[in-house]
Amino acid sequence: MQLIPRYLVDNRTTVLVSELGHVTEYRPVYTKQIKLYKGIDNALQFKLLNADQKAVALTGKTPKFVAFNSDKKMVIQHDGVAHATIVGLFTVTITESDLLNLEQQYLTYNIVLQDNSTSTRTLTYSDTYFVNSGVMCVSEDAFPGVQESKAVTTFTQTGVGTGIYVSTAISAEPGINGNEALHTAVVYTSAYIGTVTVEATLDDAITDSTTWAVIDTLTFTGSETQPAPINFNGVLGNVRFKTSANPADKISKILVRN
Repeated sequence: MQLIPRYLVDNRTTVLVSELGHVTEYRPVYTKQIKLYKGIDNALQFKLLNADQKAVALTGKTPKFVAFNSDKKMVIQHDGVAHATIVGLFTVTITESDLLNLEQQYLTYNIVLQDNSTSTRTLTYSDTYFVNSGVMCVSEDAFPGVQESKAVTTFTQTGVGTGIYVSTAISAEPGINGNEALHTAVVYTSAYIGTVTVEATLDDAITDSTTWAVIDTLTFTGSETQPAPINFNGVLGNVRFKTSANPADKISKILVRN
């Protein structure tokens, strides 16, 4: 039996505030790069110290946390919550929804103290060289998240005057699917009248001689107000969609997830 230890520890960072014009010592505070994991709430603890490395009381003050991406655009903003018993300690919770639309990247963050009565703001520093910005990494390693759907938007008529259109073929990713591979497609239409047929092949390479088999068919009357889903199973090589009417301006896209 293998024993693998895991650690449950507080994610705590020290920040410095220079109050009343005190000159700070010329040595770095032991700050660190913060890691934020997508798919879960991240509770960050910050310990506020003065130039003498003493804890600074947060009575009557609110810590303001902001984070920026590489384009200097603010992407996260929260108020810190002071600890009930430990002087100078406060928590900022970066929620799962805060990171939902952020790709894996590095962010810079700042913390200011706002006086609750006068709204005066005091800047804090990440080290004693008066560097105000800290660094945090948004990581997808813990919870990679849902794979993005493939979008089908291009259709070509099978022949002049046939009125039959087929989409570009997309891989059904047989290498990652088992024998009960589930595929889902969603058709987005607007006043489209006709059918949309799902076709598949076991071939890996698509040529003019590729044989396509019919998987299922959806029928539209033009009165649909919601996207139409369709599910099908199978270890397939490639999938495409065939329409019985011109899809131009009528079918905006078909999203597929294997």
